[in-house]
Amino acid sequence: MASHCQPFEEKKNIKQTNDGLSPAIFGSRRLLTHPEKQSTSPPPEKMGERRYTEQEEALEIKSLRRIIAAYANYQDAAERDVKRYERSFKMLPPAHKELLFHLGLKYQRLRWCISMNASFIMNMLEAFEPPFDMSQYVDADPSNLHDHSHMGCTHSSERGDCSIISISRSNLSLDEQHDSPKEDTKTHESSRETDNKKVTPRHCTASLFKLNVPPIDVDKVRCIVRNIVRDWGEEGQKERDECYKPILEELNRLFPNRSDQRPPSCLVPGAGLGRLALEISSLGFVSQGNEFSYYMLICSNFILNHTQEANEWTIYPWIHSNCNSLSDNDQLRPVSFPDIHPSSAGITEGFSMCAGDFVEVYSEESQESAWDAVVTCFFLDTAHNIVEYIEIISKVLKDGGVWINLGPLLYHFADSYGPDDDMSIELSLEDVKKVAYHYGFTMEVEKMIETTYTSNMKAMMQNRYHAAFWTMRKDASRSKACKPR
Repeated sequence: MASHCQPFEEKKNIKQTNDGLSPAIFGSRRLLTHPEKQSTSPPPEKMGERRYTEQEEALEIKSLRRIIAAYANYQDAAERDVKRYERSFKMLPPAHKELLFHLGLKYQRLRWCISMNASFIMNMLEAFEPPFDMSQYVDADPSNLHDHSHMGCTHSSERGDCSIISISRSNLSLDEQHDSPKEDTKTHESSRETDNKKVTPRHCTASLFKLNVPPIDVDKVRCIVRNIVRDWGEEGQKERDECYKPILEELNRLFPNRSDQRPPSCLVPGAGLGRLALEISSLGFVSQGNEFSYYMLICSNFILNHTQEANEWTIYPWIHSNCNSLSDNDQLRPVSFPDIHPSSAGITEGFSMCAGDFVEVYSEESQESAWDAVVTCFFLDTAHNIVEYIEIISKVLKDGGVWINLGPLLYHFADSYGPDDDMSIELSLEDVKKVAYHYGFTMEVEKMIETTYTSNMKAMMQNRYHAAFWTMRKDASRSKACKPR
């Protein structure tokens, strides 16, 4: 996989400019084949340049087509679930049907909620500009692709490309309002629900996206919908307070006298949908998020670059499970997002999102000793080799730089089986700290924080983590770090 980073020109007051790298995540194919060799300052000025081979490009296109297909087939997959519910209902004896007559209305409401989610997804795909000519290699069967993603409902890792996206004011022209449900359906949501518009993405009109989407890909799309709540919904504020607030407070403590002329730099690997990286930028840091997942990147690009106002969009994130619901209204409740307008968040000049594999991108020599801080949140356990992650974190930090971490150790590749097993190095927390010490880190702050991840706060069941939180400092006097091989 090639790794490239493209710089962008960013104005501190985003609302007053239309410039930036691109209104979409990768812009054009040019960004992949002819990247500029400069970057935001103070992060490093040059990133490696390598052209895709034909085989690499074919694999990238196949992977991206599979992901776009999963998004484009969201509504069809959800409709199959509703039909399954209806088939089960029809099997009931008449007396039981009469007792549960309201379920027919619930299924109507479900279909409307699905259509609203699909409307948002179609708008999101319409805004996405693929980095490749997607008409190539159309004979590929996406079900044959080896998928390294373990996104599930916790974290994510998926193939990406190293380009940089910026926040811009580019916005979609949307043409048609979605009809709201009739009053007799007893939906209780606000008029904001009807604001999602219907479009047909240019990437999804071709028959090449009319594919049988594997169930694992269907679940990844639904996981992204829940991640939107975590990062950009008012309902996700509790999780953000549990996970992001301790990190932001620690950055404030460690860098009390931040300069507008020379702001400190902070790298955020595994940035997901970009909220933490944006919050760090708003504190006065030159913040760069790094993300590997096309699922995440397509969505974060839309939220960061194509949002006109706060709470512009409404989704129904909890509709895909009938289990552990206190009520139907809880299950079908809306979530509006983003809770803040990203371009109005007071970000620091230089905020960016770099798409690509963390190991490939930040192993570049130009990244050595480039960052004042590295923040990892629910990221370390996405590694095939966690030792390599720690080695690179040490390498990219300046002497005296800080590493702030929060997260569990739910190793994503721990359950990989088959003839082509993925490598998975699974260490205890004690061993992780020993490895960090080997690479020159000294512990300054350490505690455990209880939190959830994309959890439905109104459900009867929630998975809670006792996440490790720490601040470590790179001690150059005894660092044993070496360049990654």
